[in-house]
Amino acid sequence: MIQKAGEVFSLSGEHAPVPGCTVSDTIYGGDHAVTVFSLAKNTDISAEIYPYHKLILVQEGSLEVYGTGGAFGILRPGDGILAPTETPVGMRSEESAVYTEIEIRRDDKMNEAVKPGEVFKLADLVPYQEGKIVNMDVVHNDKMKFVVMAFDEGTGLSEHAAPGDALIFALDGEGIIRYEGVDHPIKAGENFRFARGGAHAVTAAGKFKMALLLTLE
Repeated sequence: MIQKAGEVFSLSGEHAPVPGCTVSDTIYGGDHAVTVFSLAKNTDISAEIYPYHKLILVQEGSLEVYGTGGAFGILRPGDGILAPTETPVGMRSEESAVYTEIEIRRDDKMNEAVKPGEVFKLADLVPYQEGKIVNMDVVHNDKMKFVVMAFDEGTGLSEHAAPGDALIFALDGEGIIRYEGVDHPIKAGENFRFARGGAHAVTAAGKFKMALLLTLE
């Protein structure tokens, strides 16, 4: 991934919409490309047919995902949708929007809690449980994993190293990421990157939810 490891940042802040334009930035290539899109007010990406799913996660603004039969739904920050295959899918925004798109291949294992063409809120996929950490693998294969995690107050992950690059999406509450011996407070709407082999730990500052995209290619 191209983002600098070990710093809190914002994908939406780094990809502010350009008036009258749509902009795309592939931050991770390979078979499971990760691309950040920014759509200015009243711009769109016309509907196209893809042989694979696209997991769309909105960071800022309001995004309408539509097909030939009308809108699948309007997504706002924290919302996601798994775009269906073999049917035209387009994106447009009357206000402006920044969103991340993750390519999902046919051999990937999707969690049945996520239905193609249905808008969902990423943070709502997992509940808080007293004294526990709750995980859900949203999609995974042998080269990529996208997981959502809910940390109750006082819980956390002890220091370890990731076997690949990892991108954090903070979804709810606040947490503290210790990376290479330095603490980094992070709150909902912010992001963080772990480089391959980077020693890190996660602690909830109150209740905390996050999503993690791990790439192993």
